[in-house]
Amino acid sequence: MKAFYITEPGKTRLGELELPRPAAGEVLLKTRLIGMCGTDLSTFRGKNPLVSYPRIPGHEIAATIVDVGHDVPAEFRVDTDVTVYPNTNCGKCASCKRGRTNACKFNETLGVQRDGAMKTYFTAPWSKVYVAPGLGLRELSLVEPLAVGFHATERGRVTATDIVAVVGCGMVGLGAMASASSRGAEVIAIDLDNQKLQLAKEVGAAHTINSGSENVHERLLELTGGLGPDVVIEAVGVPDTYRMAVEEVAHTGRVVYIGWAKEPISFETKYFVHKELDILGSRNSLAEFPAVIEVLQKGKFPVEATISATVHLDQAGETLDRWSKNPQAFTKILVEMDA
Repeated sequence: MKAFYITEPGKTRLGELELPRPAAGEVLLKTRLIGMCGTDLSTFRGKNPLVSYPRIPGHEIAATIVDVGHDVPAEFRVDTDVTVYPNTNCGKCASCKRGRTNACKFNETLGVQRDGAMKTYFTAPWSKVYVAPGLGLRELSLVEPLAVGFHATERGRVTATDIVAVVGCGMVGLGAMASASSRGAEVIAIDLDNQKLQLAKEVGAAHTINSGSENVHERLLELTGGLGPDVVIEAVGVPDTYRMAVEEVAHTGRVVYIGWAKEPISFETKYFVHKELDILGSRNSLAEFPAVIEVLQKGKFPVEATISATVHLDQAGETLDRWSKNPQAFTKILVEMDA
């Protein structure tokens, strides 16, 4: 069977692997679609400290069950299309003991600390597999990245009384907007790209700000009655937007960081204390898959509009290279695995 490898920064290849067999409690899955995400781009660029090479990427998964091992519940039937929760947890670290297994100290995410699903077949514990009636393969491949955004709104304790500013209109940021909107919050989308801002409106943003051509500070005050947003969710991961979040959030507001900055950041820490802020990190997702699936089943997310390109496995390497050279040109890239 075929497998796609990132062999070292800037280099990829296709390889061959033996067909795996499902052990007890596992299902054998045929990979159908894989979404490429910012983590894969960082791996390709050599900027992901969690990755060793060579690495098979792939954790945004749409797959079909082709076989089941012993002790698998009856709902996991052959020929059922599914998605997969890609993270592990040890059950023993401080995070796991608190029930926050998404932040397990020893987590191994598919395609990051361990080989992912960008191969023809792979096995997974049935407990990590989600059946989602009515969803097609394209919707299934979006569940994981959207769930990361949904988790950020959970961390930010977003309610219907909040004004929520989301910085970054990539797939994770759009997930945060969709979640905040579904909770009844008023959403402000901030980005440099007008096309992505238009997409944010389709997702549920009530207002948009182009940070390249508008004064973000003045516009946020205008839209919030001079108070600033109750919650700012940062989904970019660069120094300017990290600082923007604490500078623009309202007094006693909440800042949620999803984006992972690749360099040290200097803050005016007076904002932390003077505003008495809640500053929160948000990692992976925890129990958000069902909420995302429900939103997708109700047709409340513009799936096709968010997909920038769909390519075959043979084109995955060159597409990663194009994305690396022009990251603003893509929201979501899907890789078709079928021969």
